[in-house]
Amino acid sequence: MNSKWLWPSIIAVLLIAIWLYLPPGIDPVAVPADSDSIARGEYLVKAGGCISCHEGSEGEGGLSGSAAVESPFGTFYASNITPDPETGIGNWSGEDFIAALRHGRRPDGSFYYPAFPYRAYKGLSEEEILDIAAYLQSQPAISHSVAPHELPAWVGRWQMLGWNLLADWKEPGREMNDDPEIARGEHLVRNLGHCSECHSPRDALGIIQYRDEFKGGEIPDGHVEAIDAEALNSWTEEDLALFFLIGMKQDGEFVGGKMEPVIEHNTSQLTDADREAMAAFFKRGLPASP
Repeated sequence: MNSKWLWPSIIAVLLIAIWLYLPPGIDPVAVPADSDSIARGEYLVKAGGCISCHEGSEGEGGLSGSAAVESPFGTFYASNITPDPETGIGNWSGEDFIAALRHGRRPDGSFYYPAFPYRAYKGLSEEEILDIAAYLQSQPAISHSVAPHELPAWVGRWQMLGWNLLADWKEPGREMNDDPEIARGEHLVRNLGHCSECHSPRDALGIIQYRDEFKGGEIPDGHVEAIDAEALNSWTEEDLALFFLIGMKQDGEFVGGKMEPVIEHNTSQLTDADREAMAAFFKRGLPASP
């Protein structure tokens, strides 16, 4: 590169990086407090799998957090999402909730680590996010400080800028399915339920390999089963809907491990119609096995 362009180029790159690092501009919006919003929010919190991760440890209760999420990059601890103003989310505004769930940003503007599945939650509507906020802010406040993440020194929040850009580039664009039942199921599976986060393989940087979505994933203490079209080839939609209700597989065995609380707190709490929509997405909305 010609030396006269070196510094202008460096300055331009720095300015672009600073611009990308700035928090997203979100118009001020109030967290609703009416009973209808709270009721919808309760359902969405269950559909979103929030309880499975944020349920308080024994003696704490509520959604006071502390569950460990182990990964190749360290151990992350689920945060306190009760409305305690000091240790939880009691001071969050509507904009803070939107920034967190849509953009992976903390109230101070810094990045969340993707152990929090904001890349799946970005598909939620603003109304859904505010309903979730309404429910969470209506719950009892629990003062409980969660342990800091245990990460190697080379892992930092600032790196999430480049990580998110790369993840955006790798994530395929998708069109809404014309079948409203399948479209509803896809929203429950890909966005609220964020099933891809555990059931898909990841590359060396921890980014989902979307070409192999639902083909199974790896966790530090084991393998996560595949739930793609091939793996579910012999399952009927009725089998899947029943599995989402009681956690029973085709062979009569009941699911265990990390999937057990997902059934208990998430899928079993949904309406029959929503469980059937999820089953429809897996059976009719995914590409057929080759």
